[in-house]
Amino acid sequence: MQPPFTNSSQNPLFQKIEKIRRRRGKVRDSHITLAHGSGGKAMGDLIDDIFVSNFDNPILSQLEDQASFNLASLMQQGDRLAFTTDSYVVDPLFFPGGNIGELAINGTINDLAVSGAKPLYLTCSVILEEGLPIETLRQIAQSMKVAANKAGIQIVTGDTKVVHRGAADKLFINTAGIGVIRTGVNCSAHNIKPGDVIIINGEVGNHGTAILIARGELALETNIETDCQPLHDLVETILDICPEVHAMRDATRGGLATVLNEFAMSSNVGIRLDEKAIPIREEVKGVCEILGLDPLYLANEGKLVVAVGREYGEEVLAVMQSHPAGKDACIVGEVVDSPGGVVLLKSIFGTERIVDMLVGDQLPRIC
Repeated sequence: MQPPFTNSSQNPLFQKIEKIRRRRGKVRDSHITLAHGSGGKAMGDLIDDIFVSNFDNPILSQLEDQASFNLASLMQQGDRLAFTTDSYVVDPLFFPGGNIGELAINGTINDLAVSGAKPLYLTCSVILEEGLPIETLRQIAQSMKVAANKAGIQIVTGDTKVVHRGAADKLFINTAGIGVIRTGVNCSAHNIKPGDVIIINGEVGNHGTAILIARGELALETNIETDCQPLHDLVETILDICPEVHAMRDATRGGLATVLNEFAMSSNVGIRLDEKAIPIREEVKGVCEILGLDPLYLANEGKLVVAVGREYGEEVLAVMQSHPAGKDACIVGEVVDSPGGVVLLKSIFGTERIVDMLVGDQLPRIC
């Protein structure tokens, strides 16, 4: 006699159970409540409806407490893993040209890419404030899906927490990423040598300016949008023709000035910049002049700074300019022996000044 519970596909009860299991939950609330972080049905429905439905892939669909990968397939793509993590607390959540979700995906991709890695897998953990509109969260998750699909990466695991109203600021996102570094590539700020040239892939300060205007605290109007974009394809294009690149870094918080100071101190070299060569939009310059800011310290979310031997400089510049993410690339400076650990800027007036590390914070909650 057949038992009442069986795995037989012919059993009507089993078929009904399997149908229920496969059915994804649906959020019925209009705003986040504490129940959405409780670990119960409300949380399950939120995860199904907002995250699983957008990020769905074979690894995530297992809904385990971790994601597992085939090491053999990873090793076929390179000889080292790159692993990074970042958190995003930008205010406001939406700004010209992007939002916190797109920022989280591209920012983590770029942190992997500048090591010479091919980004493959990301995590997504969210801290939600009680009262956040569900529709806001849905829009952000959808933008994360679009950004991930565009970059060809998978969001494979994550976590959701809810805090009391007033204990956070709407939504914080933490992401971690794994990539594989191709064999023969060794990008590090410690590799920089005198004679290297410094190349950047376009205008600086656009993201910081876009956030500043979006906050609506100033009576300023511009058409500046964030430069948020993934850089991994541009990096791959560079490494295809020049795996000897010494160092790469994305210029986010602290801007171009901070990255170059990190370069100079890591290799104990000097860096000389030419102000006339640094691409800055006139609108960005105008905002900085009004507010007393320095565009060299403004945040970017799609700017790649490259240090490469002079013998490869023009070739790397040309291939960067041939790529959509680097069409405005230019050489902005050079690496010198001394003074070690110092960045100097030749101004448009012919004078020279030290570009030091940022003291304080020009603009908090920028990413």
